[in-house]
Amino acid sequence: MNTLLWLAQMMLAFVFLAHGLLFLFPPAAVRKIKNQTAFSMRFLRFIYTAEILAAFGLTLPGWTGILPQLTPLAAAGLAIVMSGAAVFHLSRREIPPTLVTAALLALAAFVAFMRWFVIPL
Repeated sequence: MNTLLWLAQMMLAFVFLAHGLLFLFPPAAVRKIKNQTAFSMRFLRFIYTAEILAAFGLTLPGWTGILPQLTPLAAAGLAIVMSGAAVFHLSRREIPPTLVTAALLALAAFVAFMRWFVIPL
């Protein structure tokens, strides 16, 4: 079970690190999409920075043994962000992004619960 949790943590870390870096330092094609959002650039930078930090929070405490309680906190924070993202995509009737967001929400909630209560680091 610990291996499954590590696999889930690594998948979440990869997805959120890639997403955060892609939108924090976007190529020209992505800049057009970013400018069409209803959110302020400050808020978006905050979210993308939080995603990058959460990616490190999912992995580094387990590898180093320093502050292992950060791993379930990072996963819980990602679950909160993903619940907001799911509501946002659902309100715009974007079904495929809603499904991906819901899957990431479920995975983050699973990691948070398991690392808090069942198999802590």
